[in-house]
Amino acid sequence: MNFTRWSARLPGTQRRAAARTDHAAAPDRRGDGSVPAARAEQLTDDTAPVPAVDELPARDVLDRVPALVALVHGPEHRIAYVNDAYTAAFGVRPPGAPAREALPELAELGLLPLLDQVLRSGKPRTLKSRKALDGRSYTFTCTPVAEDGDRDGDGSVLVFATDVTDHAEAAERLRASERSQRETAVTLQRSLLPQELEEPDDLRIAATYQPGGTEAAVGGDWYDVITLGGGRTALVIGDVMGRGVRAAAVMGQLRTAVRAYARLDLPPHEVLQLLDGLATEIDANQIATCAYAVHDPNEGRLVYASAGHLPILVRDENGTVQRADEPTGPPLGTGGWIHASGSVPLGPGSTAVLYTDGLVERRNEDLDEGIAALERALTGATGTPQVVCDRLVRSAGVTADHDDDVAVLVLQHPTRKGPEGDLFRNAALELLGGVEAAPRARAFASGVLTSWRFPPDLHDLGVLATSELVANSLQHGIPPMRLRLRRTDRRLTIEVTDGDDHLPRRRRAEPGDESGRGIAIVATIASNWGSRRTPGGGKAVWCEFLLPRG
Repeated sequence: MNFTRWSARLPGTQRRAAARTDHAAAPDRRGDGSVPAARAEQLTDDTAPVPAVDELPARDVLDRVPALVALVHGPEHRIAYVNDAYTAAFGVRPPGAPAREALPELAELGLLPLLDQVLRSGKPRTLKSRKALDGRSYTFTCTPVAEDGDRDGDGSVLVFATDVTDHAEAAERLRASERSQRETAVTLQRSLLPQELEEPDDLRIAATYQPGGTEAAVGGDWYDVITLGGGRTALVIGDVMGRGVRAAAVMGQLRTAVRAYARLDLPPHEVLQLLDGLATEIDANQIATCAYAVHDPNEGRLVYASAGHLPILVRDENGTVQRADEPTGPPLGTGGWIHASGSVPLGPGSTAVLYTDGLVERRNEDLDEGIAALERALTGATGTPQVVCDRLVRSAGVTADHDDDVAVLVLQHPTRKGPEGDLFRNAALELLGGVEAAPRARAFASGVLTSWRFPPDLHDLGVLATSELVANSLQHGIPPMRLRLRRTDRRLTIEVTDGDDHLPRRRRAEPGDESGRGIAIVATIASNWGSRRTPGGGKAVWCEFLLPRG
């Protein structure tokens, strides 16, 4: 094999040869007053001639190259040459033997089909960072070599392997570090989300969370379900802007704050107002979107407020989907905005969906198109909340390598009929007149609880609680007043509303006090009690009794 012929075809050789030819052919312009080149001035008779690349012995050069070099010839890629570095790495390789037998390291890496491709196309190909049999990683470059004396046209391929073990190990360490950081971020994110959703009496709820992509930059999506008492349920979903552990930590603080504010049983817009100030204190550079909604089974509506979040979608029992767009304020953490609450019907047979932007936002698609697609998917999505949740995620094309976090919260207000419907009852009485309203309320409660077939002890406790709540309202409240009794399959709720917005509190009554014991009695006999201001002005005071199982 004539190495001198093809050594001139090594990368860069032809350019340098052309440059020398141009320099030699350039006319001597010293006669026209031009200044000779500096290099020409420095040449003297004593300067040793610099050999051209064509004059260098190619084999001696390749034998000393630290990279691995092999030359194979013909369709069977028979070995024409391997340099000393190749021999040191893989051992002696017999000349003339086909590569499939004599170069197992190349066969193991799948390099033989690449050699065929190089021969056919006449174009070089590169295989980056492959781990060879010797345990080290190499980048292989296969370059076609056309020889002047090649009559059969088989041609040769020069295999040039660069040791990139250090780079490969560094890259693997970086990937391992990123995997570890991602696992930490995902673990933190999941630990801050509710491990089990609370189960309200009147709603059926399911949720899903899927971290986006394979990077460590997990987002700050979150959701929560909070039972407020009196049959009411708060639902929240949010998304902290930014990614990584910091976003997840901010999300955890906001979620904890939402649960604390929810216990105050404030209107949705007031909860967002408190969150807005808190978000600024947590991190002035971090903002978050959030939608907070409250469902009251007595009203059959979902009252909500939104801080820059995507609209809630509600599907009624006929399959019609409504988008709860307004009112919407700026994200949490921006400050200076007074939020407002809106409402949307959510009666029996309805389904509502709260979600984050990862479900509907795509890089090459308008956001409204994604929401419209979700509306169409919700129109035909039936079944349990978990089934609906899975179908919506699947219809949006969310996969394991999705590039953004996705959180979805689905709630249904089921239609109950037959025996199940008998377990969900309501009864109400307008408290008209003066002090005579108290005995009328006791008689009404006794009759209702008897018709609902409650055991005697629960019947008596319910009548006592009704008497104390009504008496408290008659003494401290103003008309209009109303008594409401509600039972589910799990609890009995007694609620009294009036027109005064002063909330009662439990206090310690002194022996000589003639009043102040009503709320204390209710708190002692009931499983739970509370109070809240009503949207139209006034207040509601309620208590609950858990029903015996079975």
